[in-house]
Amino acid sequence: MKKRSIQIVPSSLRGMEMVAADTDFSFGRHTHDQFGIGLMDRGAQKSLSGRGHVESSAGDIITVNPGEVHDGSPLAGARAWRMIYLQPEQLNQCFADISEGRFTSGEFSYPVFSNPQLAACFNRLFCAVTQNDGLAAEESLLVMAAALAEIPRPHLAFPQDGIVRAREMIDDEPDSPLTLAELAAEACLSQYQLLRGFKRRTGLTPHAYLLQRRLLLARRLILAGDELAEVANACGFADQSHMTRLFVRSFGYTPGSFSRQST
Repeated sequence: MKKRSIQIVPSSLRGMEMVAADTDFSFGRHTHDQFGIGLMDRGAQKSLSGRGHVESSAGDIITVNPGEVHDGSPLAGARAWRMIYLQPEQLNQCFADISEGRFTSGEFSYPVFSNPQLAACFNRLFCAVTQNDGLAAEESLLVMAAALAEIPRPHLAFPQDGIVRAREMIDDEPDSPLTLAELAAEACLSQYQLLRGFKRRTGLTPHAYLLQRRLLLARRLILAGDELAEVANACGFADQSHMTRLFVRSFGYTPGSFSRQST
């Protein structure tokens, strides 16, 4: 019995198209105008790419460059995967940032990457785009672009005063939807420099640090007696469920439990 499910996933960020597929369909040779980054979620497939014949299986990152002729067929039954398609100018901006302006364009070096860390990064990017979490999406996209592309990277300097200013910006506005560009401008660094330098100094990416500051603000508001839904909104979480998931992940108990034990 033929199985075919190919769904367009709503994207909250401009310039990104997302697809979730679970199918035994064999795609003929075709091209895209965009860059494509995907993750094989289940099964395996074989494909022709402009970089040779390849096979990919569950957990592998798959890529396609603009204009690259490729196809795709299952190796055994249906396979499932997700793809994110990005406009060339969007990814080229990442390449320019990573290389400190020395390269304004680039391409993915291999059609398949077997790397659990990259797979986890893709999942964060996919989730961030569907949840309209701009800072998390920007971070994940930069990390993936740096790992997937053949872009020589300069030696990165991490001026501490700039990192401190960016951290203080988060401390002062944990409820604000800050962007990586805004934080980098405050630090007088490129976005990639900020991402690397911030993690080196604090042990967290800017997005992870922002979430921790929001959680600490939430604790203070809960102790002050505010309603949980109001706390979630005031702290910049997507909703109360989002706050609860992060609360449990960091502290091991729900905001409701914390509220009851604190009264």
